[in-house]
Amino acid sequence: MAFSNPAFTDNAIARARAEGGTGVMTATGAAWKSLALVLLAAASAGYTWYQLLLVPDRNLTGIIFGGVIAAFIVAMVTTFKPNLARITAPIYAVLEGVALGGISFIYQGKFHGIPLIAVALTFGVALAMLALYSARIIKVTDRLRSIIIGATAGIMMFYLISIVLSFFHIQIPGVFGFGTVGLIFSTAIVIVAAMNLLLNFDMIERLAGSAPKQVEWYAAFGMLVTLVWLYLELLRWAAIVFGDRRR
Repeated sequence: MAFSNPAFTDNAIARARAEGGTGVMTATGAAWKSLALVLLAAASAGYTWYQLLLVPDRNLTGIIFGGVIAAFIVAMVTTFKPNLARITAPIYAVLEGVALGGISFIYQGKFHGIPLIAVALTFGVALAMLALYSARIIKVTDRLRSIIIGATAGIMMFYLISIVLSFFHIQIPGVFGFGTVGLIFSTAIVIVAAMNLLLNFDMIERLAGSAPKQVEWYAAFGMLVTLVWLYLELLRWAAIVFGDRRR
């Protein structure tokens, strides 16, 4: 759904900074807009979940993949046209919410309570990373930025290769399972996803005070992309760790 964040590229940030408009972007403004997008995605997910409860035999594949594909298209448009983020970011949040609602519903059916655990973990990790960044315990240097982006791109390529191999009924042993290998792999992905939050904070800090105010929506879009990815990875991680007790 969100294996890497296109908002982090230097070209994307340059496009965002170059956008015209009135006012000046602030970190506070970006934070409030990020919260608004998160709540919008949560509301969309909740509505999707409610509809699935009413009609439990509804085609989940269509709901999930429809939301994912539509959200990906909107994300690409937002990346290349940051000035449209005030319109496209809320649309992206709704579409992601539809897909997340379907995915969470599936996990709830298999592992009772796991989605709630994943939500709590997502906010906990986000707050922890914000604290580490604010206290400068972790500093986003050019080297660290390159490492995180490189690791994220590598994960994206791995997932794409796995998808292609699945078309030929080839599965990579253990990686997507619920055993030790699966847990190690899932933990590594969660760490990389969490580190991407540092790039979000860094991007907001770099754009604040020098970009038009409307770019706050673009920064909020980037934050939501990362949080969605982190939630999905924590959903799987929580299922591996707590799944046996939640069946």
